[in-house]
Amino acid sequence: MLTPQKPIGSNFGAATTADEVIAGIDLSGKVAIVTGGYSGLGRETARVLRAAGARVVVPARDMKRASAALTGIDVEIVPMDLLDPASIDAFAASFLETTRALHILVDSAAIMAVPELTRDARGYESQFATNHLGHFQLALRLLPALRRANGARVVSVSSVGHRYSPVFLDDPHYDRRPYDPWTGYGQSKTANILFSVALDEREKSHGIRAFSVHPGAIVDTGLGKYVSREQLVTAGVLDAQGKPIRDPARQLKTVGQGAATQVWCATSPLLDGRGGVYCENVDVAPLMAARPEIADMADAMRLVGVASYAVDRAIADGLWTLGEKLLGIQPA
Repeated sequence: MLTPQKPIGSNFGAATTADEVIAGIDLSGKVAIVTGGYSGLGRETARVLRAAGARVVVPARDMKRASAALTGIDVEIVPMDLLDPASIDAFAASFLETTRALHILVDSAAIMAVPELTRDARGYESQFATNHLGHFQLALRLLPALRRANGARVVSVSSVGHRYSPVFLDDPHYDRRPYDPWTGYGQSKTANILFSVALDEREKSHGIRAFSVHPGAIVDTGLGKYVSREQLVTAGVLDAQGKPIRDPARQLKTVGQGAATQVWCATSPLLDGRGGVYCENVDVAPLMAARPEIADMADAMRLVGVASYAVDRAIADGLWTLGEKLLGIQPA
């Protein structure tokens, strides 16, 4: 049975924090992996899950930076680079060798609005490769551990940025169309949503449920390093003095508020038996009535809900097939 793409009445809201979401939930005996877990929303998610009793593993491309950022938080830090397929395989193999079940996988790492067309060693566009393909490969390699949990959740951190672009299955790497930093980002974030739709359908019989989330606009995460101060001021994210504007009703959140939805999707009993949906403001988001017309960052942020092309099951299946072809792998 499909989970409807509509709010379920969580009794939380845009200003809710991750600490408030996790209150009263005991994760003792659970294991979580959080990509991007040493910066911004990922670090907050790792901190909150660990405080609730979970054993948390943080894959890190920069081990030194990760160790410094996670000082005082009792997590495992293990090398992994989402742009390096061999590194992903090595990380997954090492985890599987422990024979541990994996109860929570949060895909929080991302890059955004890379200004020039950049490709990885395979020739794949960097935002699509990092934000989608790297996480797709990681999840497929970890399926045995996720199935072993008999009730696992996979949470993909997407964005309102999905409204910038659908996935172009016939040209995901800009081989035949002009590159644009924001459509590249948008395509990768749409892919995160579609991946959750496809994974949930394929793996719910094994007890794995998948969700995607929009955390809000949080400027304290380091994700926006390619976005100029002028752009952020124009979008209403920063004030004229360059200070962050906090207004959860407009998705302008603190890190704690931004991490709330992904923590909720990873842990809330309200979502038992549900999956394959896009969430925002700590609830299932509504489906947008029409394809959004996006002119700039401010346009993307003012809208509520998920674009229909991002939850289309046929497109999700097509993306899954493309991912298997590009990576040369299939589920375990």
